[in-house]
Amino acid sequence: MAHFTLRSLTLAGFLLLAGCSGLPDQADETTGWSAQKLYSEAKESMSDGAWDRAIKMFEKLEARYPYGRYAQQAQLEVAYAYYKSNEPASAIAACERFIKLHPNHPNVDYAYYLKGLANFNEDLGLLGSLANQDLSERDPKATRASFQTFKELVQRFPESKYAPDATLRMRYLVNALASYEVHVARYYVRRGAYVAAANRAQATVKDFPQSPATEEALFLMVKSYDELKLKELRDDAERVLRQNYPKSRFLAGETTLNTTTPWWKLW
Repeated sequence: MAHFTLRSLTLAGFLLLAGCSGLPDQADETTGWSAQKLYSEAKESMSDGAWDRAIKMFEKLEARYPYGRYAQQAQLEVAYAYYKSNEPASAIAACERFIKLHPNHPNVDYAYYLKGLANFNEDLGLLGSLANQDLSERDPKATRASFQTFKELVQRFPESKYAPDATLRMRYLVNALASYEVHVARYYVRRGAYVAAANRAQATVKDFPQSPATEEALFLMVKSYDELKLKELRDDAERVLRQNYPKSRFLAGETTLNTTTPWWKLW
């Protein structure tokens, strides 16, 4: 009797586990849906701002129908859904995957643009609040990645409808990166790390010559070289500063100084 009971319990347990294992499929409302149905539901979710549901629909679509035209479009659409749901890393990964799988797709320029946007927005807050953060400890990698992506878009697809906006964002990013470099150089100056300051400021002048931050970068070079007793380099940096920015705010107080105090000592 006990043997029969044990066998009965074992069988009942097996049947219970088997039944439980089938619950997820039964609970999935999308079971049996066609690719078109999944895609339509995903697009509807996007229209409603239900980004998480849209992502799930697109992922189910690609998993079940990996070779159809809807799956290809889903790979691009899911990148946008990730972008809108504030998941930039996932959006960037989806864009990179689409670019790798479909380099000649008619909408691949959009994948580049969206990738650039995802990186752009990731560091926008960082570079938009220099005064409130110590950026010397953080390298804006996302900003550089955004610039490179937009640059590739403009170079590869100059006629793309996304190229004009990408160009404008590149200009902003150049100025933002230059400002970051000057911020770091200024940080080094205030801590007496004049070699590091001079190198950072020099890199700013070399890499971003048209940026508004170049003016202060030249000034920081003058100050750093002076502190390092490198007279020739200091004089050369000062000459470039005077030549390019004759009305520079860093030169404005020069006439009020006595002859024994270099103007750059006032900063």
